[in-house]
Amino acid sequence: MRRNKWVLNTTDTPLFFLLSQLIIAVVLFLFAHMAGLLQLPLQLDMQVCKGLIPMVGLNVIGLSFSNYTLKYVDASFYQVARGMVLPFTVGTSFFLLHARPSLRIFAACAVVTIGFFVGVFLDGTEVSVVGVTFGVLSSMITALHSVVIKKSLDVVHGSALHLSWYTNLLSACLLAPGLVLVGELPGVMKLLFGPNESAPGEMSTLSTFVMGSIITGVFGFLMSVASLMSIKVTSPITHMVSSAVRGVAASILGYYLFHDTITNGRASSIAIILLGSIWYTWIKHVESQPAASKAQYEPVALDEMEQGKSKSENGHVHRHSLGRGARD
Repeated sequence: MRRNKWVLNTTDTPLFFLLSQLIIAVVLFLFAHMAGLLQLPLQLDMQVCKGLIPMVGLNVIGLSFSNYTLKYVDASFYQVARGMVLPFTVGTSFFLLHARPSLRIFAACAVVTIGFFVGVFLDGTEVSVVGVTFGVLSSMITALHSVVIKKSLDVVHGSALHLSWYTNLLSACLLAPGLVLVGELPGVMKLLFGPNESAPGEMSTLSTFVMGSIITGVFGFLMSVASLMSIKVTSPITHMVSSAVRGVAASILGYYLFHDTITNGRASSIAIILLGSIWYTWIKHVESQPAASKAQYEPVALDEMEQGKSKSENGHVHRHSLGRGARD
């Protein structure tokens, strides 16, 4: 995010910047394939492509809104603007995955929501309405995206690497005409062929764009694979919590690198969001313990044990002779 903000401060083409990152990720995938580090399905399966349409569409929209959020708000406020990711993800999991949250989960989401409103309305400093709007929309899309990833893994037979490959490639193909439709083409031509507008002694706008694209493209490639594998082995909401913690670190970096203002209200907002996320993680840990135990070991009532009863895996009740009866 830090490098993204650096580039977005100097250019007016956030979608072209995103497209550059996606293309770099695709090139890195191809290099890794040629080097034998991983195997990719270079011959695209059209059935797989059709099955990944929801995933790719949400990915492009979510990343675009995220870049627009970062363009209109400070780096230190980015975490606040996207602070509703956890509540939206819980709600999405409830409606799409039928994962019914407990009252304590609702309470944790309420804490996160309070943190969001503290940062937006009680901070005392002027915030960009456009940036906050893009942040909320980005949070909603991210919540949907994290849930759809779980289902999209089935389309590629559970391979997180193949899913990341398809996602980056198809997202780049979809975004290319998209940036033309939203009117970024003149800005792209100005960036590539226009005069340098940077101050004397500073890096040129094009050089900043190219360097930022390469750095963020490489890290984006690594994080894309890591994120998909994280969701594969954990859950969509746990993945969102780790993203929230990473966002707090980014806010701190924004303060030191871009000299962003972190007021008491903004710091309180970030702290409340983080505490709500940590509380949610603790609740999920506690709630998962009895469920795991129950799934592995089916308890048998004490009076049934005294009568020599137990349950088999298919649920049938069997009687076992005990004590003297076993010797008869």
